[in-house]
Amino acid sequence: MNDKLYKILLLATALAMPIVCGGVVYALVTDAYEAFEHFGFFNFLTSSEWSYTEGAEQYGALPFITGTLTTTLLALLFCIPFSLPVALFVGEYFKDTKAASVLGAATDLLAGIPSIIYGLWGFYTLRPLLMALNISPQGSGILTASLVLAIMIVPYAASLSAEFIKMVPSDLKESAYSLGATRAEVIRTVVFPVAGPGIFTSYILAAGRALGETMTVTMLIGNTNTIPHTITSTGNSMASIIANQFGEADDLRLSSLIAIGLILFLMTACINLIGKIMIKNARIE
Repeated sequence: MNDKLYKILLLATALAMPIVCGGVVYALVTDAYEAFEHFGFFNFLTSSEWSYTEGAEQYGALPFITGTLTTTLLALLFCIPFSLPVALFVGEYFKDTKAASVLGAATDLLAGIPSIIYGLWGFYTLRPLLMALNISPQGSGILTASLVLAIMIVPYAASLSAEFIKMVPSDLKESAYSLGATRAEVIRTVVFPVAGPGIFTSYILAAGRALGETMTVTMLIGNTNTIPHTITSTGNSMASIIANQFGEADDLRLSSLIAIGLILFLMTACINLIGKIMIKNARIE
């Protein structure tokens, strides 16, 4: 292939992604403008009403922003006690062993399972279990969605955290061992301080993964357009309200749903940008 043609193809490929991203933002902003103009941007963000009665339409994104942030934060809270031990097992205790490779393969397999499968499992297994234990009266709700989201992001967080743990220089750990430190002390005083920023970054990126999850949350969150007051309350996320109502929406309601999509896009982009910056600054030397 001609070298000049090859460079042109590379440049075209490199420019394609920014162009697509710009096109997505332009389409979202254009279609969401009607809702922001009608209700006002700040009022749209802070209003908790969602009524599509003809002649008295009122739409606000607050219940869905609350539902999204609550499920994401709870999922992260549930994820940490499970993902961190897996990361330590793979990246430190059994590093470069067959046991670590088997667990790593199982983790990758869990990460590749489609979200609809997790949703079905949560609906037919976890939801009845929570009802039987009297933890959640209706089974569906913020707690149920958060638990399944946590299971979904555990492989992602564990895999990234393990990579940062493996990057801790061995001479630092050997120095600690030579001074009589135990394995637990080495992890506490060497591994965590050195790999800590990277591990924290892995959870930031996992939060971005949970933030926009659609099918699982739609099946388990309860789909009520109200602000959840407890973790067992039903609610809606930004992704689930779009999935539930986009097919039948038109005019102002359609614009409002697209406005929610724009807000979700910006939130996800900000979290991913923060994660990328933190990964760049978390280089272990």
